[in-house]
Amino acid sequence: MDSKVVEVDVREDLKNKIEPFQKIIEAVKPLQDGDIFILHAPFKPTPLFPILKAKGFSNEAEQIDKKHWKVTFTKRGDK
Repeated sequence: MDSKVVEVDVREDLKNKIEPFQKIIEAVKPLQDGDIFILHAPFKPTPLFPILKAKGFSNEAEQIDKKHWKVTFTKRGDK
């Protein structure tokens, strides 16, 4: 079975003072074990890590540019 990849970029939302939390939660809701969620943000979204960890995701953060972080969340199969 192929993994599903969902990618969300919240940099523009945050620039426009729009809270992206609900958008992120809606994006990860349908994901199954092995699926991947990629988040682009202007900073390392550390507060999100324990929230998505509780939903069964592991994460890997990578700084692309001064104001561009790419975080890859993978839904683990052990939940």
